[in-house]
Amino acid sequence: MTSTEANSGGQSAAGDRRRWFALAIVMTAAFMDLVDVTIVNIAIPAIQRDAGASFSQIQWITAGYALAFAAGLITGGRLGDIHGRKRLFLIGIGGFTVASALCGFAANPEMLVASRILQGGMAALMVPQVLSIVHATFPAHERGKVFGLFGAVVGLGAVSGPLLGALLTEWNLFGLEWRPIFLINLPVGIAGLILGSRFITESRAPKALKLDLVGVVLVTLGLLMLLYPLTRGRELGWPLWGHLSMVGALGVFGALVAYEKRKGARDGSPLIELSLFRVKSFAAGIAVQTVFGVGLGVFFLVWTLYMQIGLGWSELRAGLTGVPFSLAVSTAAGLSVQKLVPRFGRKVLQAGALTMAAGVLLYLWESERYGLGIAPWQMALPLVVMGVGMGLIVAPLTDAVLSEVPRAHAGSASGLINTVQQMGNALGLGLVSVVFFGRIGDRLTPAEVGPEYADAFQYALGWVAAVMGAIFLLMFALPKRPAQHVEGAGEQPSERGAVADERQPEPVG
Repeated sequence: MTSTEANSGGQSAAGDRRRWFALAIVMTAAFMDLVDVTIVNIAIPAIQRDAGASFSQIQWITAGYALAFAAGLITGGRLGDIHGRKRLFLIGIGGFTVASALCGFAANPEMLVASRILQGGMAALMVPQVLSIVHATFPAHERGKVFGLFGAVVGLGAVSGPLLGALLTEWNLFGLEWRPIFLINLPVGIAGLILGSRFITESRAPKALKLDLVGVVLVTLGLLMLLYPLTRGRELGWPLWGHLSMVGALGVFGALVAYEKRKGARDGSPLIELSLFRVKSFAAGIAVQTVFGVGLGVFFLVWTLYMQIGLGWSELRAGLTGVPFSLAVSTAAGLSVQKLVPRFGRKVLQAGALTMAAGVLLYLWESERYGLGIAPWQMALPLVVMGVGMGLIVAPLTDAVLSEVPRAHAGSASGLINTVQQMGNALGLGLVSVVFFGRIGDRLTPAEVGPEYADAFQYALGWVAAVMGAIFLLMFALPKRPAQHVEGAGEQPSERGAVADERQPEPVG
């Protein structure tokens, strides 16, 4: 082994634990981002009460983050390929920490909205580097274990956010009300910045690439034209311009594809590497990821509204109710990649979709049976079933999408994965206006709130179950087994020579 190979991290000696420290650091950053996405939802009533935020401002506290995050993800991934993944990760986590401080010390709702948009933009620089660093640091035979850990972190972060937000809001530390939900990021971010600069090995794409500014403008414009009307549509009464904007977004995305084809043929530096979609596992995985995001976007929002407004539960009670789900997701995610996928392949993901659908239907049945008197312990069984299903999907899916992607395009690929997930979530949030709020009357008396919200929740669960059924069918397009578990892993027949040259990331410094 040459010194260059040793420095690359992916083929380092067993005694070299630097890459495992690097993994812990980037996983912590991913966890911080996931928690920050969900932690705000459960604290919304406290923010509205303490800061005097209007409904529109409350909406933008959550939506502003998602919009900035989705719009910048592909660009963030490509910048990491060009300028170095470690460098962009450190810039992102540093900026995310500063933005968290601004959120925590916001003097008014307007400042909080602006700080959340900045926070989403910094997350867009940080998050794509996580999977890129993992992809560039660990060889194929170890990535299954790593993605199992990543899936567990995803599951834990997605659901522990509401619990952590409930505790921090309930405790009212130092009389700060909701502000600690943002300030808790400061010590974590500072530690990640210091340790990341020491333990993460720099890598970038082997070929010299340039930033595709036209591609950046087109992808950002298309996402904003799609997501902005979805975010504000219900509040504004679904105006005509919103529908025209969403239809126009399709034209912008079409222009983006045409431009990226020409850009790739001209100088080989497109923002979106369209050749990735010729890799069957990547194209199919992107479709599954998008639809999965729709289902999660619908469920988590209506679930929170159902518990806190429909059932009248406190933040803490609602947060604690999600603990069984969180534990089930984390446990199943670890087992799925390490034990089940090597033996059963794609069937594990399909079993996850059916299991999650069964859990959703069980939840629907219990909600109808127990009505407004339902207790957290009665929700535990359907939540555990749903959590097991989600855990069986989330970690193997990431593995399947990236397993055959050349390392030179790892940043672009991971940016696309995160972007379509956010787009799916935004589409799900848009559907909430139809499948949840569409079932609720405009002016409810206090006695009508509970029954109306319970009915709307049950109707929305039917939609979520249908989405899981669609995911099950889409998964037939995934490879029967992830590439690293079969002979010839990671290579397309037409790309064997190119992929062989890209096995090692280019070490820097």
